[in-house]
Amino acid sequence: MLSGHRRAPLSELCSFLNGNGFRPTDWKPSGLPIIRIQNLNGSEIFNYFDGEVRDEWIVEPGDLLFAWAGVKGVSFGPTIWPGPKGVLNQHIYRVVPNKGVDRYWLYAALRLVTSRIEAQAHGFKSSLVHVHKEDITGQMVELPPLMEQRKIAEILRAWDEAIEKTEALLRAAQDHHDAYSRSFFKPCHPSPGGCGSNWSDFSMGELFRERDEPGAESDVLLSITMSGGVIDRDGVGRKDSSSEDKTKYKLVLPGDIGYNTMRMWQGVSGLSSLRGIVSPAYTVLIPKQDKIFPRYAAHLFKSRRMIHDFERYSQGLTSDTWNLKYPVFAEIKVSLPSIVLQEQQANFLDAMNEEISVITRQRDALAVQKRGLMQKLLTGEWRVKC
Repeated sequence: MLSGHRRAPLSELCSFLNGNGFRPTDWKPSGLPIIRIQNLNGSEIFNYFDGEVRDEWIVEPGDLLFAWAGVKGVSFGPTIWPGPKGVLNQHIYRVVPNKGVDRYWLYAALRLVTSRIEAQAHGFKSSLVHVHKEDITGQMVELPPLMEQRKIAEILRAWDEAIEKTEALLRAAQDHHDAYSRSFFKPCHPSPGGCGSNWSDFSMGELFRERDEPGAESDVLLSITMSGGVIDRDGVGRKDSSSEDKTKYKLVLPGDIGYNTMRMWQGVSGLSSLRGIVSPAYTVLIPKQDKIFPRYAAHLFKSRRMIHDFERYSQGLTSDTWNLKYPVFAEIKVSLPSIVLQEQQANFLDAMNEEISVITRQRDALAVQKRGLMQKLLTGEWRVKC
């Protein structure tokens, strides 16, 4: 045991005060906002209560809360409440530190033990869980002296601030990308008056032909995902659940665009930089490069305007059966600028995507560093000078 440290259960460090089970009949148009699980996740939509309240229900800005029912990694665990004064709903504890316990250090300690608590949790789904009070209060933590708690809290807050600033940069970069994407692709819908002298109307069948030829036995198995586009299934550790017979699998070459025939209404597509084969459930397109620049097409297919058309043209009774096969895809109309402008816009959006990727990696690296710091500092493996 480190000098000045002691092992203690959470029950000795703080009190857990449960919220109230507010029913729809209690909801009013005004009064104190009722703080529910979704509000801990950032929702600013509140119901209100204007009746008599108990002291233990009151939540002030900056109070420490713990959701003891919710989704693992999303709505389960501790939060420092950033919102307005309100009343606490059920399935959430207000956590009150005892004398000699720093609130932010306690928040960090609760975050550290949340994975342990989740491992013991139960519920009707593997992801949606709840726990008993003793599952939380019985957790053992390493308690340093108050001054050391405050120093640990100060260090971790510095990482939190860095992560928050990076996330703000990421949101701004994504907003800029979305704004430029809308401005580039909004005119692509054909109109009676056209989009100007440098724009031309096409059907997708005039811009792409379908590749429907088999690959070789040596070709790697590819997959097409929402975020990653065309990827090597083995390279990212995806399990091969396909049949052994690959004779009907389709060849994909660099420069082709592949899309998920049953998920194109969600924009699941990508420009391939790989040679390989994909399941017959995918459609493979060869861009006619004298009419459409391939990287421009990849961005166009992710735009809101085109996804709306992909959904409109998809066929099936329900979203689970919707599909967009090539003959129907080929009928979709689009208006395009010159090849020169297409390339310029694609280059611009590629640069913005690279900026988003860089900021995302920075944010993720900071998050990993913080998790490591929490493990070292909150278990006493590393000491801090006060």
